[in-house]
Amino acid sequence: MKQNKNNQKEKPFKEVLAEIESPQDWGNGSWSLPENATALEKAKYEICRQIVVYKQDNNSSTQEIAKKINLTNSETQDILFYHIDYFTLDRLLTYAERLFSTSEVKVILEPKKHSLHARTV
Repeated sequence: MKQNKNNQKEKPFKEVLAEIESPQDWGNGSWSLPENATALEKAKYEICRQIVVYKQDNNSSTQEIAKKINLTNSETQDILFYHIDYFTLDRLLTYAERLFSTSEVKVILEPKKHSLHARTV
C-alpha cells in the first residue's frame, strides 16, 4: 500500500472496487432516481437533494442536521442517501420545513418532454 501526503495508507484500486461491490454494502449508498420516476418520487428526491445541498453549503454534519430536523442519525442518513422509499412526502416536507423554516412550498408541474427516437424498419 502507498502512503499519501497525509500519511494515510491508500488502498489499491482493486480493493476499493471490491469494497464498493460488496453485497453487504448494497443499500448503504445513495440511491438514484428511477428512470421512469413518478411525480411523487421526483418530489421526494428533490426534497432530499435540497437537504443534501443545505448540509454541504453549511458544512453541517449529519448529527447537526439530525438535531435540527429531530431525527436519529440513521434516519437522517437515509434522507442524505436519497432513500425515498423510506419516507412519505408529508414527512419529508415536515423535515424540510424544520430545516429551512419555510412558510411556503411551491409545486411546479411541467409537461413531459417527448423525445424523438429514430426507427429503422
